[in-house]
Amino acid sequence: MNPSTRPATPATRSGRKILSIDHVAVHFGGLVAISDMSFHVDEGELVSLIGPNGAGKTTAFNVVTGFLRPTKGEVHFRDIALHKLKPHEVAGVGLVRTFQKTSLFTTNTVFENVLTGLHRHGSASAWSTLLALPGMRREEARLREAVWETLDFVGIGHRANELGGSLPYGEQRLLGVAVALAANPTLLLLDEPAAGMNPSETGDFMALLARIRKRGISILLVEHDMPLVMGVSDRIVVLNYGKIIADGSPAEIQANPEVIRAYLGQGIKHA
Repeated sequence: MNPSTRPATPATRSGRKILSIDHVAVHFGGLVAISDMSFHVDEGELVSLIGPNGAGKTTAFNVVTGFLRPTKGEVHFRDIALHKLKPHEVAGVGLVRTFQKTSLFTTNTVFENVLTGLHRHGSASAWSTLLALPGMRREEARLREAVWETLDFVGIGHRANELGGSLPYGEQRLLGVAVALAANPTLLLLDEPAAGMNPSETGDFMALLARIRKRGISILLVEHDMPLVMGVSDRIVVLNYGKIIADGSPAEIQANPEVIRAYLGQGIKHA
């Protein structure tokens, strides 16, 4: 977990905010899941959101992506008020997420799973589809080519014809990322994407994150693997009991006494 081992940031950061979360609170009856949360992600930045189990990380993701309405506060993607949108509307503006538990079509092939992520980019009309017009055939060829490119990009092109549910768990996580990338996100939210990966797979995943960033995609990451987090993050935000207790560089977070007491002191690999 030595900061000196961090790779050079592979994307140019503009300093312009792409995601702003301002004084968000989430209450479930008398339970306070998030009390007062404010942080941001800049264009081109990779920000990790960490904290103990139950700290509110997945709740934060659900608020940002429209699956939960905040009790108070606002969430903006550039100048768009995300807290007023439904999940499919959030995805439609370019903010796409993966899930903590794989949400794949397990009885469909890997290729078919990624094809579902391309639905935002299909332009052929229903009549073209029914009549098999030339425009539809061209569209289908374009989409199929995009699926192959995405599968090769994440490193599972050789699994294209296998069922999604038959993949090893680590490769199912990669398939989830491929489906999200197929939707052409501007901001990608990854919820524990390295869960179940062995050290070699985790190293490959870190390289994949660098390739994603070279495409100009900003990333908000929730992850428990601390060497991965410290190795890829520009900035780390720490949640504890629904409140942010720190926001800084990996080196600053590693040296923060409150973070060490609340989280890092539990263990580095799977705190």
